[in-house]
Amino acid sequence: MSTRNRIALLLTALSIVLLIPGLVKPILTITASMEMFGVTRELFTETRSILGAIRTLHDSGNDFVAGLILLFSVLVPLVKASLLGPVLLMRNPTRGYQLYAFIRSISKWSMADVFAVGIFIALLAAKATDNMTGVAGQGFYYFAAYCIVSNAAFQVLRIEPPVAGASAEVAVEPGSAPPSVPGGTTATS
Repeated sequence: MSTRNRIALLLTALSIVLLIPGLVKPILTITASMEMFGVTRELFTETRSILGAIRTLHDSGNDFVAGLILLFSVLVPLVKASLLGPVLLMRNPTRGYQLYAFIRSISKWSMADVFAVGIFIALLAAKATDNMTGVAGQGFYYFAAYCIVSNAAFQVLRIEPPVAGASAEVAVEPGSAPPSVPGGTTATS
């Protein structure tokens, strides 16, 4: 395994470590208050984690929205991260590349970074409203760090397509000559 892919594997492991607290720790606290006769009264305070928000949406009958957040901000990132290790450890380069192509295709559907931006916008909107305050919780920072580290891991990762005509067990390192076949030609000529 190349140094580049070892770094990708370490970054992937780190991203999973960041994702878990990003899902369960409080991501946002919103407080609404009202001032009457010179006295400020707190109307409500709401603190939610990502998984808590999904549960609340489900409990309130918003199953579609809860399902979208669960699928695109939780399940797809978990599947993507859990499959990167097997891609790097596969002995069969054809199968490894096929799995890598699958991960690339589902990565387009991961909305974790979009969700983090949405939470940030909600935070700014709450702060801009006179009687509301918004505070980002630890979960927000873990989740945002997950987004950055996960994207970095996928950018560092390099899986080369298998050489056409080569045995499934023969791997060609990038920049090296293709393997020879009988008759003095190479597998790609």
